[in-house]
Amino acid sequence: MVAIEYTMLRDLRITEIFYSLQGETRTVGWPTVFVRLTGCPLRCRYCDTAYAFHGGERIPIETVLEKVSSYTPRFVTVTGGEPLAQPPVLRLLEELCDRGYEVSLETSGALSTRDVDPRVGVVLDLKTPGSGESARNVYANIEQLRATDQVKFVITDVQDYDWSRGIVERYGLCGRCDVLFSPVHDSLEAGQLADWILRDRLPVRFQIQLHKVLWGDTRGR
Repeated sequence: MVAIEYTMLRDLRITEIFYSLQGETRTVGWPTVFVRLTGCPLRCRYCDTAYAFHGGERIPIETVLEKVSSYTPRFVTVTGGEPLAQPPVLRLLEELCDRGYEVSLETSGALSTRDVDPRVGVVLDLKTPGSGESARNVYANIEQLRATDQVKFVITDVQDYDWSRGIVERYGLCGRCDVLFSPVHDSLEAGQLADWILRDRLPVRFQIQLHKVLWGDTRGR
């Protein structure tokens, strides 16, 4: 029984591991290895990785590390789905950091980030009302944020923008870490969001999804 439990703690259900350019966040444009875990407790209306909700392959952490190493990367991003829905991901993050990679974790903000290795750069995606999942935000995660972390708001319309601006101000997010505002691809005109940010002199970083500009919605890019 103990051996079985140990094995389960060393396995993760993985949808894909691939090498591409980082399309978002502070390291946008850098060649990066992405480890996409399977499964997510949320169902955001604009989700572009619904294929990661189910399926995947159970892979030992050692095998994941070998695959990552084969690309000789500087940057590694662990994403999903929702990576924190699989507890062994904490061990994967730790071991990636031990190997000297610059590691980031993309998480929905619906699960606690308290136990994430402090060497990991957390990208906390606070869910806007337009996602249909804003009630799932764990605001206690904001207290865990460090200057090396980032908070992302994916914005569908002006109501989402106003809500996001209110959260930024209420929690003093710009004084904690980088704050990212992203338009929902093919939903909100990118220039419109940029205009709102400039109009309000909001000290946030505007971003679009570079990978979609380059390759569309191609899986694994």
